[in-house]
Amino acid sequence: MGSKTFTKKPHAVCIPFPAQGHITPMFQLAKVFHSKGFHITFVNTEFNHERLLKSRGLNALHGLPSFRFRTIPDGLPLIDVEATQDIPSLCDSTKRNCLPPFRNLISDLNSSLDVPPVSCIVSDGAMSFTLEAAEELGIPQVLFWTPSGCGFMAYVHYHKLIEKGFTPLKDESYITNEYLDTVIDWIPGIKEIRLRDIPTFIRTTDINDTMVNFVVVEIERAKRASAIVLNTFDALEHDVLYALASIFPLVYSIGPLNLLVNQITDDKTKSIGSNLWKEETECLKWLDNKEPNSVVYVNFGSITVMTAEQLVEFAWGLANSNKTFFWVIRPDLVTGETAVLPEEFTRMTKERGMLASWCPQEQVLNHPAIGGFLTHSGWNSTLESLCAGVPMLCWPFFAEQQTNCRYCCKDWGIGMEIENDAKRHQIESLVRELMDGDKGREMKTKALEWRKLALEASTSPHGSSVLNLDDMVNRVCLASKC
Repeated sequence: MGSKTFTKKPHAVCIPFPAQGHITPMFQLAKVFHSKGFHITFVNTEFNHERLLKSRGLNALHGLPSFRFRTIPDGLPLIDVEATQDIPSLCDSTKRNCLPPFRNLISDLNSSLDVPPVSCIVSDGAMSFTLEAAEELGIPQVLFWTPSGCGFMAYVHYHKLIEKGFTPLKDESYITNEYLDTVIDWIPGIKEIRLRDIPTFIRTTDINDTMVNFVVVEIERAKRASAIVLNTFDALEHDVLYALASIFPLVYSIGPLNLLVNQITDDKTKSIGSNLWKEETECLKWLDNKEPNSVVYVNFGSITVMTAEQLVEFAWGLANSNKTFFWVIRPDLVTGETAVLPEEFTRMTKERGMLASWCPQEQVLNHPAIGGFLTHSGWNSTLESLCAGVPMLCWPFFAEQQTNCRYCCKDWGIGMEIENDAKRHQIESLVRELMDGDKGREMKTKALEWRKLALEASTSPHGSSVLNLDDMVNRVCLASKC
């Protein structure tokens, strides 16, 4: 390829926050950009680069001539390559340590003879140090916030929660008494919401809490971005998106990204993967032998941890429901120890249960055998379930998962909440209702309705997300090429 052709080709540098739930949607967005004719440089941390090589093979990140991978250090000491890094430590370290190596990477790319000059930076909203490099170069900077629109709007109002005295909490008792049931009715685009439905970092007694202060700073910096992207669609979060448009210069809802990726026709691009754990695909053959809508899929995502006691309660809740289930149990799911299920549970469920340490989730959710999803309510999982028309049992763990759960259960009609300290009989009852009850059938109908709207937004030529993507590419990302 000649240099003249290179100069004309736009080049997007994409950098996710270094956790699986952020890497996955950024990788999807990078693939969508690539399908639009962009050269892509995808930037992982050195730690996660090694995890990807371990899970996907030494050749997995060779990429394509126009889709390449680079790394920067995250500033943290090396730990077990099988475990997710501590999120507050990552937030603090990336903020303090990543700008110089990122700036050097951009300089290196711009001086390279075999890639086009960088024309835009697309970074995770929690990696806004990249704004400095973009402003120095005078190129567009897109911030991709990976939460839901409602979760992002709640983060936007963290500073108001501080100003109004809702956080920090006066003492630890405020977490367990009725204080978190306090209703907030002044966040634009969000109807009455309880404090317990606000992203969980506000549940602190420390005025200098790392995560609260990190969020406040990142939100303020986000106003400097050329555009904000959210992985959602207009019909799902219209009120919140409308309200956000009055706060930030440009807000684009471009999602569900997994459906946009599914429209890409280049098999080589689609085949590049981003999972930090090795996917176990045997589950798909196992599901092939099950009746339609008969299997409960259980997966608590990439970060959620639970106690050994909670693991046992979920196990016996599933066992006693007498439903067939497929359960993904990460090696680091149980706090501080290896996840071990009771032997009696294993014997009792061996004919109707399957366990794995990781799986290709989107394929699982779209399998006709799946009838319900027991989830942590992470935004990627929530969207993928909605896109598959699968109703949910929601057991939110932290961050904006509580907000997603509230919307799934109260606004979108596709979920039921499992209380944090739920016991086996409660879990059993909810699983039965999900799979066989009237409420479960209503949720299934609503999920299929939302699935139809998601497909319209992301696959129709006049879908809102399709039009928003084209507008963002032409109006923002190609601005420096005009």
